[in-house]
Amino acid sequence: MAASAPDIIKDLKNRKIKPVYLLHGEEPFYIDLVSNYIEHNLLTSAEKGFNQTVLYGKDTDVMTVINAAKRYPMMSDYQVIMVKEAQDMKWGRDDDDKKSINPVLSYLENPLESTVLVFCYKYGKFDKRKKTYKAIEKNGLIFESTALYDNKIPGWIEGYVSDKKYKISQQASAMLSEYLGNDLSKIANELDKLMLNISAGQEITLQLIADNIGISKEYNVFELQSALTRKDVYKANQIVNYFEANPKANPIVLVLGNLNNFFSKVLAYHYVKDKGNAAREIGVNPYFLKDYEQAARNYNLGKTFQIISYLREYDLKSKGVESNTDHGGLMKELMFKILH
Repeated sequence: MAASAPDIIKDLKNRKIKPVYLLHGEEPFYIDLVSNYIEHNLLTSAEKGFNQTVLYGKDTDVMTVINAAKRYPMMSDYQVIMVKEAQDMKWGRDDDDKKSINPVLSYLENPLESTVLVFCYKYGKFDKRKKTYKAIEKNGLIFESTALYDNKIPGWIEGYVSDKKYKISQQASAMLSEYLGNDLSKIANELDKLMLNISAGQEITLQLIADNIGISKEYNVFELQSALTRKDVYKANQIVNYFEANPKANPIVLVLGNLNNFFSKVLAYHYVKDKGNAAREIGVNPYFLKDYEQAARNYNLGKTFQIISYLREYDLKSKGVESNTDHGGLMKELMFKILH
């Protein structure tokens, strides 16, 4: 079973240290979690001056990294070589031609125990077919940080808040996940800021989110989705008027993106055969499934396709393609087409 980020940090705290770490994957949050722990905790402040080197992929190459890794620590058990944004680094060749030694593979196959070499390879997977990958897998540790599905985010939020000794209502965690998406770093940052402003152990509610994260409790894209779901023309237009008056808080690109995501899942709901498993099939929190059910009743399959087409059309118009109408006017036009 692959080690989790907390498992790796636990081992590091217990001084179970590997000579090479490859932290890779689509989700940067856990890559940052592990690499930040190594950067800030493995060496003392006195040791860091001579024994810690931070490099950036676009400004270095793999041979520079390997040459640094071959040095021995000064007055310390370890030296740390941290390569951030390693996905931007020129990795060089990946062979072991017997006629010419590959110094990168040579090092990774026999790394110094006194060096802790960390590659932070974000927003994608390192190629597992490469010999460098296999060498690190054999002699170091590889951690893959996978992106969470949207329907797993509320549970992650609840776990994150619980670990910090706070509580959060189910509705609040679901709303946060819908508003902030699946960027765990962004979610954690917003929650950390919010928790600085409330008492220890206090429950995070919709009102606290509205007060601290800037989501209006009454006029937000989720209330707009709810109004459209119910085909509540008055409420939808009331919200759009609020958006027009507060464009910085409700940019059209955010509104259109959320509506496109919502109606794409309504479309997926139309095609689900076993409605009992609909939440899992379309990838939503069961708390919100009733909204998709109601929307599917109010917008048949053909109308849903048409709405998605409208959203794409107005996304282009919002960027000035064949339109000079302001964003408020575009939103009002779009609401009329969706609701009629």
